[in-house]
Amino acid sequence: MDTSSSHRNPPVAITIAGSDSGGGAGIQADLKTFAAHHVYGTSAITAVTAQNTVGVQSYRVVDIELVLAQIRSIIDDFWIRGSKTGMLATKEIVQLVAELAKDKMLPRLVVDPVMVATSGDSLIASDAIEAYINDLFPYAYLITPNAPEAAKLVGVRIDTVHDLVSAAMELKKMGPDNVLVKGGHLQDENESIDVLYDGEQIFTYKAPRIESKNTHGTGCTLAAAISANLARGTTLTDAVRDAKTYVTSAIAGSKDWALGHGYGPLDHFNSVVHHY
Repeated sequence: MDTSSSHRNPPVAITIAGSDSGGGAGIQADLKTFAAHHVYGTSAITAVTAQNTVGVQSYRVVDIELVLAQIRSIIDDFWIRGSKTGMLATKEIVQLVAELAKDKMLPRLVVDPVMVATSGDSLIASDAIEAYINDLFPYAYLITPNAPEAAKLVGVRIDTVHDLVSAAMELKKMGPDNVLVKGGHLQDENESIDVLYDGEQIFTYKAPRIESKNTHGTGCTLAAAISANLARGTTLTDAVRDAKTYVTSAIAGSKDWALGHGYGPLDHFNSVVHHY
């Protein structure tokens, strides 16, 4: 494993997620986001999807031995300073990532519990949700469910900011170091509000709501931006703040795009929060 601290080297992060053939979410969105933050992106693909802006037409899960081989290939050769997960698809892959996280092979692990695509298509086996809760969350530095995902995980409706806070507190009991519950799905007309809970304090992040149908990959992009910021050594609160600013800018940048016939992608290179 390369432990060089040369200032000439960019920080390295790994994303463990599914491939989106349409390029708007998954591995593709993560790598674009890493690049926009001047972080060198590496990847391990867990599933290959036939996907576009309209929906997920098909997908195949990658053999678990190959998933492990991809991850080990990266961590044996690079000094990984940030890590994140996206579509893990099966119970076995969730448990594999959990074992690696338990062995401290995935630093500052950001777990985005991807369950459903923006189009509404399911991206996870039903028994994998239990594996997230029992096996992976206890070894996550941060989990980033959106409101529908958080509602499924804690078993309650989430309609208000107060509900976001309550859900974050319940999710914290499942073992992660920190919880970010994203409120983009709430019906507030003016603001998108996310809630971060570190076990002691609640932090609220607000951004103007941008009217756009081009929101495919927002969850992947936010988690990847947080991971990139953490890889650069940013504090968690600043990492979340800057990531939300970045995603808001990316949504604004693509709002007039007409790529595809459904939920279009973000403009990942519209703005970079910092001058590195």
